[in-house]
Amino acid sequence: MTSIENKLLSKTQVLQKIRRIAFEIYENNFEETELIIAGIKGQGHTFAKLLAETIREISSIEANAVLIDVNKEVPYDSPVEFDCDERFLERKTIIVVDDVLHSGRTFAYSLAPFLSIPVKRVQVAVVVDRNYRRFPIMSDYIGYELSTTLSDHVSVILDDPERIGVYLG
Repeated sequence: MTSIENKLLSKTQVLQKIRRIAFEIYENNFEETELIIAGIKGQGHTFAKLLAETIREISSIEANAVLIDVNKEVPYDSPVEFDCDERFLERKTIIVVDDVLHSGRTFAYSLAPFLSIPVKRVQVAVVVDRNYRRFPIMSDYIGYELSTTLSDHVSVILDDPERIGVYLG
């Protein structure tokens, strides 16, 4: 269990950052009638649902949360799957989201299927960007930039209402 002493962002701060990201996405996509918020399995999918809900609250854009199911430990070992038919993603702007961007490996594998789907464009959003790239992935929308040591572990908890926050440990 993550210690409360290592909390970097509170529930209020995390929700404010998600709201700010939603406004940034709206500002950059105001001409769209529909957006796909594709969240990587785990906290990324929870982030996608919160982000889609906020975009619908602040705009007339229909934002749909979609699950990207990728094996984070060995992403090259199994195919990336969605919880919708791939045709649902065609000709739409896709915002791929996850809780933490560290090396970029999970994002790189998660983005691969979009190379064979005719989408309008793909953008990336993260709650926390740690700036330790091994893959050429850049965030279009960042909630919090954090420089830590390589051995530090950053956890974003969004699916437990009592513990929503960003933790270092």
